[in-house]
Amino acid sequence: MRRREFMTLVGSAAFWPLAARAQTPMPVIGFLDSGAPEGMTATLAAFHRGLGETGFTEGKNVAIEYRWAHGKYDQLPQLAAELVGRKVAVFAATRGPGPARAAKAATSTIPIVFQTGTDPVKDGLVASLARPGGNVTGASRLSTDLIPKRLGLMTELVPKMTAIALLFNSISPQADSQVQEMQEPTRALGLKLHLAKASNESELDAAFAALKENSVGAVIVANDPLFIGRREQIVALSLRYAVPITFAERESVIAGGLMSYAASFTDSFRQVGVYVGRILKGANPADLPVQQPVKFELVINLKTAKALGLNVPATLLTSADEVIE
Repeated sequence: MRRREFMTLVGSAAFWPLAARAQTPMPVIGFLDSGAPEGMTATLAAFHRGLGETGFTEGKNVAIEYRWAHGKYDQLPQLAAELVGRKVAVFAATRGPGPARAAKAATSTIPIVFQTGTDPVKDGLVASLARPGGNVTGASRLSTDLIPKRLGLMTELVPKMTAIALLFNSISPQADSQVQEMQEPTRALGLKLHLAKASNESELDAAFAALKENSVGAVIVANDPLFIGRREQIVALSLRYAVPITFAERESVIAGGLMSYAASFTDSFRQVGVYVGRILKGANPADLPVQQPVKFELVINLKTAKALGLNVPATLLTSADEVIE
């Protein structure tokens, strides 16, 4: 072999791995959400922030395939199967146990990071919070467990009410547990419980119209993607029918709602982003403990309270983490 031919061959061989690396596709995150993208700007930004903390940026060194169920929970299995077919490296399954269940049914090998407001052990997503096991881990806000606390806060704000409503999505997989969490504390307080069902925009109007007929003094809004996407409509209905409402996330109070008591909704999405990034770097989801909130925030909107003709007790104001005036 001539020297020139040999050097050409060596040079080509040295180039092959570089070319292969240059053509290696970016890992793909399968983002599976039970709701719609409306109202999710801040939470999606938090998810990207979490990815950034682990060195990942969408479009630079990672790609994201988004699938939104728009509240049609029966479509989640199909959407999860699509993402498996897309050969995603990891799932981010957000807003409730539904997306994680669908992803878990679709794959036993692709890592899944969930974001939910329920107890993931009760939901059968993980074996334990400390040692999840399998291919699933994530972050829980324990929002459903906070329904009795929100009820107690509302009775402080509206002490003379005789009936309270739970606004919930009747087609949500969490509906039964949300109703159960309201029943016992409502009975203990001697209050009548009115179940206000709404699974779409038009049913929200009908649900609020029925509140006065049932002498409802206040409303607890269950944690649900529908209500997050329609928060402005719910705030407007609250003011139209002059009924106090407490929400499951701070963002709805910023938008004009009366009160919320919850762990940070956006921070739970940041935690999901961090875990997704760690898994992309080689971490085993079975070894990543489920993230739980260490702080719950009480947020009160005084401007809305005034519009509703409410005097917020000093005890609530002093215990509030944030007061909007």
